[in-house]
Amino acid sequence: MAASLRRRTFLQASGGTALTLGLTGVPAARAAAGTAGTADAQEFAALRATWRDLVLGTGFSPTAEPFRTLLADLGASARGHLAAMAPTDGSLWPDAVWRDPEPDTDAESYAFSAMMNESYNRLSTLAQAWAQPGTGLTGDPAVLAAVLTGLDHLYARVYNEHTTRYGNWWNWQIGGPQTLMDICVLVHEHLPAERIAAYCRAVDHFVPDSVFDSYTGTSTGANRVDLCRSVILRSVVGENADRLARAVDALDPVFPYVTGGDGFYADGSFVQHRNVPYIGGYGSVLHDGVGRLMALLRTSRWPVDSPDAQLFLDTVENAIAPFVHNGLIMDNVSSRGISRVGTSDHTRAHALLATIVLVGQGASPEENARWRAMVKGWMHRDVYFPPLKNPKLSLVRAALLQSVLDDDAVKPAAEPVRHRLFHHMDRATHRRRGWCASVSMASERIAHYEYGNGEHARGYHTGAGWLSWWGDDFGLEQYADAYWPTVDPYRLPGITASRKPLADGEGGNWGQPMPAAAWVGGTTDGEFGATGQHLIGLSSTMNARKSWFWLDDAVVCLGAGITSTDGYAVETTVDNRALGTAGTPALTVDGRTQPDGQGVRRTFEDARWAHIAGHAGYVFPQGMRLGTVREERTGAWRDINTGGPTTPLTRRYLTLFTDHGADPVDADYAYVLLPGASARTTAQRSADRGWLRILANTGARQGVRVPRLGLTAVNFWSAGSAGQLSADAPASVLVREHRDGTATVVVSDPSRRATSLEVTWNRRVRTVLSKPATVTSATTGSALKLAFGDLTGLAGAPQRVRVRLG
Repeated sequence: MAASLRRRTFLQASGGTALTLGLTGVPAARAAAGTAGTADAQEFAALRATWRDLVLGTGFSPTAEPFRTLLADLGASARGHLAAMAPTDGSLWPDAVWRDPEPDTDAESYAFSAMMNESYNRLSTLAQAWAQPGTGLTGDPAVLAAVLTGLDHLYARVYNEHTTRYGNWWNWQIGGPQTLMDICVLVHEHLPAERIAAYCRAVDHFVPDSVFDSYTGTSTGANRVDLCRSVILRSVVGENADRLARAVDALDPVFPYVTGGDGFYADGSFVQHRNVPYIGGYGSVLHDGVGRLMALLRTSRWPVDSPDAQLFLDTVENAIAPFVHNGLIMDNVSSRGISRVGTSDHTRAHALLATIVLVGQGASPEENARWRAMVKGWMHRDVYFPPLKNPKLSLVRAALLQSVLDDDAVKPAAEPVRHRLFHHMDRATHRRRGWCASVSMASERIAHYEYGNGEHARGYHTGAGWLSWWGDDFGLEQYADAYWPTVDPYRLPGITASRKPLADGEGGNWGQPMPAAAWVGGTTDGEFGATGQHLIGLSSTMNARKSWFWLDDAVVCLGAGITSTDGYAVETTVDNRALGTAGTPALTVDGRTQPDGQGVRRTFEDARWAHIAGHAGYVFPQGMRLGTVREERTGAWRDINTGGPTTPLTRRYLTLFTDHGADPVDADYAYVLLPGASARTTAQRSADRGWLRILANTGARQGVRVPRLGLTAVNFWSAGSAGQLSADAPASVLVREHRDGTATVVVSDPSRRATSLEVTWNRRVRTVLSKPATVTSATTGSALKLAFGDLTGLAGAPQRVRVRLG
């Protein structure tokens, strides 16, 4: 359609309102907004120019890849929106109706409010296609007319100071106003003062200063940052210095570490919605929001200069990096996000990597250099889905990442060798040169999972000891290829679960159910670790004690006290490997290759080891009744997210599990995961009876000794002894003997209930080299006796003691 005809169509559809805005093909004259003086107006104009760059990106060639394709795709999307735009009383597009016949806060109203937000998103696509070079719509007057008409249409009919919000609060206070203000920045010179004032009144109505009165409810963590961003952008567009200053000050509560509820913790944990680990979701949003606002305001009168801002910068390495591996961010810190079609652990990470580059621009030179090296390493190693091949990556983020790749002074950083315990959110990560792994747990402090907005309907066992792992150059697709809509949710890797059927969204909308389990956590010396979980099943009588001992090339997995009266079988899933649409890796059990046909099921009464070619080896030190299943599973994103498509998807899986039977009593299991090991190495490890000693595997204690590592670790579910270690109360204890004649003893109280604790190591010790203040006495000689005072206030944090051996 010709530009003039298209423009006339919009003017007629909106009752001629565009003419009243002065749209005559050239920028309309505009009076200065508010009472800002010339100097103020110039500063606000500079801020708008900075934000424009943050929306559109800078420093890239529109004719070079990937930007040429990204710009072309943006243009194509905009053309589609332009062609379909048909303003009516309750919508801008026929498939995006916002008018709610019964406005309230039920699920139906959530959907209507989301369509208001979606309408702004589509206008933003049009505005960006008009403002960006190389889209085929650059500077097109018909596109500009559509944007301005759309803005006025939305203001007149839904997003204004007279409307009472309905549906999801987020669309009115965060999604809608942020996108509205982004658009206003892009087309600012074409907006008369009265239109700007009107749009600002709408934001003031839905996002008043009162949202900052207390740091509670929906105004904490990432949500607080987003609310501040809504008001800061409104203030930049409307040139209101007072509101801008108030919103910048309102960021201050975000930066200090918290000891409960939402926010970052000193151990690197990040929690949102009271009890959900969310670094890959809200934590990423928080970082992106703060990073952009820091970049926007850095040289203005209103810089983000909270005295605690350095704590925020520290979270890049302390909280985010431990959950990023080779360009993906682990699903166990992304909650509902894993149920959204079109996203994956890789795509969520791609945006976050760009955020780290942006935040680094406001960090110290040393931090910035380290972070750029980390990002470059992750980008180089993401062989499954290279970030710059992500068609949904925004241009501004692509430009940031391209700048790192093009910087020859930046050398890719390798993944670290490190174990991290996040005792405030029931997660642990274990990183080695060739692989990494993480465990996801639930407790009386952290939810089994989160269900809300119709999302994550079958995530109920993601906190039941889900053990996820990836190789250095293999397995990166494990959770990225339609895993969540097709996997058996009762057979996630590592979990112990009752087969009792659970309803979609079990626990209720936003119920965020938590088990009545206190002992969840562990210890670490920074390289190796011991982690334990008292597991109580969701809506189930199933009860178990699970432990993981993290070594140099393996994870020792123990389970005991497995009991249930549900009337259903209880299973422990050793692993469940995603094989895509056609994978047929060889499965070997005790040296014999098994059939690879789909639907093949086998049970091995006393298996000693198993191996999946190209994946891992599995050793069963005490023998295991092992079940194996090859199957094709079909599901749809709609099954786990009401916003997803119903298109059926089929993927292959190879599952190893052990069936504890219906209503088991005190059942147990023991297996060793060897990521990336060959079949030969797995067989050799199985035959080597001396490399690993299982000291205990009961509902009272679980522990191991690995002589070649000088490692002894025991999870004491109750007082008692195992090997050379004893404790007079529940505790987690790890001992590491070093070649220089010293040893490290690490002790924690995961249940957070020990008002006193005594740990004994029956090993000759000459002297104590260092100890924390929590140690009230230390006796050396033929044995080391450590007495601890009240540990209840430490939230399960490990306490480290160094000694010299006798």
